[in-house]
Order: sequence, then structure tokens, then C-alpha cells
Amino acid sequence: MSTPPITDRETWQKQLDELRVREKAHTRDGDAIAAARRRLPMVEVDPSTPLTGVDGPVPLIDVFEGRTQLFASYHMWHTGRSAADQCEGCTFFNGQVLELSYLHSRDVTFAVLGQGPIEESRRYRDFMGWPAPWYSVPTESVGPLLAGREFGMKACYLRDGDQVFETYWTTGRGVEPMAPTYGMLDMTVHGRQEQWEDSPEGWPRRFRVDGDQFRLDGRPTSQWARLAAGRDDDLGTTEAGGGEHHCH
Repeated sequence: MSTPPITDRETWQKQLDELRVREKAHTRDGDAIAAARRRLPMVEVDPSTPLTGVDGPVPLIDVFEGRTQLFASYHMWHTGRSAADQCEGCTFFNGQVLELSYLHSRDVTFAVLGQGPIEESRRYRDFMGWPAPWYSVPTESVGPLLAGREFGMKACYLRDGDQVFETYWTTGRGVEPMAPTYGMLDMTVHGRQEQWEDSPEGWPRRFRVDGDQFRLDGRPTSQWARLAAGRDDDLGTTEAGGGEHHCH
């Protein structure tokens, strides 16, 4: 296994201190970007746009659960396919939002808006043991909510009385703040071990970035712990077992 060169602590600390200057500048730049994000204009969205909850139809405004802000994660879905074939990227990101009370204390609701039928996707949420409220986006609501974009995006909304506005959205690597795992891996010597990374010669690069980085042995990685705990991954679909479909 390739490793960094060995040095004394004083030399190591000196180079770390130099890196820390860059890290602090990066943090301040992120603060400035967030400040600009808070000053963006917003776009009105029909508050009555229908969604389907586990207990039936729900208008968009009710997804706020009485709070003024909503962070919506648009989960890709492959209807009729097994749990092993569901979106590994959405599973990775949504699975890391486990403690909701801190968002709630800032008047923010986190909710997953799924692409597939509520019964299948609800079973998936239960299998994974996620606490977030879960809704399905019916066909007639895809246009008004996604506006030409795709599932997998994340969007932020503001409720002002009976009106709803979209204030921000992002996708791709823009959703990485949802995943503290990536931030932790970035601090380790081998990083994410993905093929795109700029790492020294000989460093492990085990994972592609076509969805492979979120899968292990034919399934979204986090599913294995659920199966080991005895949870049932039956989604009520016609398929059984894993497959080769990938999304990201």
C-alpha cells in the first residue's frame, strides 16, 4: 500500500499550518457564496400542487408541516424494480439526513419527494429505516415542480402565509453538503478513493463515478447493514434480487 513520506512532527505541523491557511480561505469563500445565495430572488410555486403521502393526497403547502421553509430531496425511482436496483445516489444522500431536529429548530422541514408510486417507495423508506416524511410526485405535478429538471435534484422553498416560493435548487456535486461522509473521507489520507481524484501515484482508486461509488456487491452500499439486521427489502414489485441498473 502506498503511503505518504514519513517526517518529524515539527516539519509535519509546519506543512499542516500552511494548508490550514488555504482551508480557512475556502471556508470564508463558502460563507460568501452562502450569503449570495440568501440574496437570490425567488419564484412562486402553486401551493396546491398535489403530492401523494402515505395517507393519501397532500397539497405542497402541507409538506411544510407548518414551518416556513422546506428542503425537498427529489428521489429517483425505478418502478417495478427490486430494492437492490433503486437509485444508489439518492440512497446515499437521503440516508445521511437522519437527525431532523436541528433543521426543525431553524424552522426547516426536510422531506423526500419520490418519483415512484407511494406504496413501493414507502416500503423502501421503511426498509432503510429513514425518519424523513416521504411523498410521491404524481405525473401531473412533475411539470410544475421540476420545470424541465430531473429527479435527483434538491430544492429549497419558502412559505409566506398561503404562498409558496422556490428559493434555490441544485444537483450533481451541488448536493454534497447532504453527505458528511464525503467531508470526512476528504480529511483522510486516501480520500474518497474515486477515480477522478488528484491523488499520489499508488493511492487506491477503487470506485468509478457512474453510481459505482455508492454501490457494493450489486446493491446500494447502505442496504447491506439493513439486510444483516433482518429487515425485509420486499417492495411489493415483480422483481426479486439485484440487477445491473445504475443511476446517479
